[in-house]
Amino acid sequence: MSKGITKKSEDHSKWYTDVITKAQLADYGPVKGTMVIKPYGFAIWELVKDEFDKQFKATGHQNAYFPLFIPKSFLAKEADHVEGFAKECAIVTHSRLMADEDNSIKVDPTSKLEEEIIVRPTSETVIWHMYKKWINSYRDLPILINQWANVVRWEMRTRLFLRTSEFLWQEGHTAHSSENEAREETLKILDIYESVSKNHLAIPVLTGKKSESEKFAGAVDTYCIEAMMGDKRALQAGTSHYLGQNFAKAFDVKFQTENNTEEYVYASSWGVSTRLIGAIIMVHGDDNGLRLPPSIAPTQVVIVPFFRNDDDLERIKNYINPYLDQLSNSGIRFLLDDREKMSPGYKFNEWELKGVPLRIEIGSKEIDSNELTLFRRDINEKSTVSSDKLIDYIHDTLGQIQENLFNQANKFRQDNTFNVDSYEDFKAIIKEGGFVRCGWDGTELSEKQIKDETRATVRCIPFDQDPSSKKCIFSGNEAKFEAVFAKAY
Repeated sequence: MSKGITKKSEDHSKWYTDVITKAQLADYGPVKGTMVIKPYGFAIWELVKDEFDKQFKATGHQNAYFPLFIPKSFLAKEADHVEGFAKECAIVTHSRLMADEDNSIKVDPTSKLEEEIIVRPTSETVIWHMYKKWINSYRDLPILINQWANVVRWEMRTRLFLRTSEFLWQEGHTAHSSENEAREETLKILDIYESVSKNHLAIPVLTGKKSESEKFAGAVDTYCIEAMMGDKRALQAGTSHYLGQNFAKAFDVKFQTENNTEEYVYASSWGVSTRLIGAIIMVHGDDNGLRLPPSIAPTQVVIVPFFRNDDDLERIKNYINPYLDQLSNSGIRFLLDDREKMSPGYKFNEWELKGVPLRIEIGSKEIDSNELTLFRRDINEKSTVSSDKLIDYIHDTLGQIQENLFNQANKFRQDNTFNVDSYEDFKAIIKEGGFVRCGWDGTELSEKQIKDETRATVRCIPFDQDPSSKKCIFSGNEAKFEAVFAKAY
């Protein structure tokens, strides 16, 4: 099978779409801007989701589910928060359809709703409506709730996984009795996002704080993880927000303190989405397709037998079956590709395209020599291993692949991150692509002018910074922050 993938270096955008469609991760939905996540793409998302879910639950969070439909009046209570995505809201105005005299379908004009309903763009408003009912005393706090759901934002420009009108995500919403506790929660989640990104997705991320203009509209402070994609652009991979008492005040959610006084609740919210699949593709993919970190690969090992007839296949299966049992017992996700109508070459191409970390090749020659041929997708190289050492070799190699993919991505980011003191150097680097770390005076005016001139934005204000000896890259004034700028998705 010909992969038919545009070279990454020739057209990154077309390469990205080719990989998604040809690796059967997703397809375009019938409504503009929507996508169908196919089984292979959804299997990757499930593994990503499961790791996050495990870590959320380990830190005391519980999953719940809230309605997809939100009364429009709820959004009016938090107008500043809503303003950021008001133009993207999908609105339900009628409750039913009817057939007309030509047997076509139209909206029943008599079913107009008394109040329009918003299809969930995010759940803060409906969740805080419920928290108003649930919270009375400090004894009711904290509430640590996470939701796995779909949301709708009527995006004008869409791209599979990265930006679609409907997408899957998790959104955490927590309520606390003190500012300190809510702030600790915000940063605890940021640590989880960073850990899963590095240790499971093999994606190095920058952590830090968003600028005032880039933060979530309803937040006091927004923190983020930012990743560098293969075209040197940034992707905001996750955000965690300290909300202060903003939503509690909007929805009048108070609690009785231990001192018998009333106080507004403190809160956090946080989320990651299916755009992480896009990040995995762009960080690790190459001209042959996906390269999946073993931690989130639906199939970690594929076994491709060489056989001419049923007798050959039966001999191979008898030989390999004990090893399959060992793989299964060790928790390794594997597949024996014994499809008869596909050539080994076709299968090789398919599994390389889908990014399976490790391939085992086995035929009569391998059985006779008691050595198996293994192919590593991360480095596109083959090696041989004695059959009696196979299981240990697989375990060790999967760990090496996971580490190598992270190291490759980390080196790429380091090689394309620059510290500069001159605005001319800044513009030259941004034009070619990359992260620029530099002094910034912290003003919205400088930030806006930089964005207008270069399309670069403040991706984050890193935690590890010392602006004391720096000047603003744009104004020349004393720097208030060190900031990382880049063009972003």
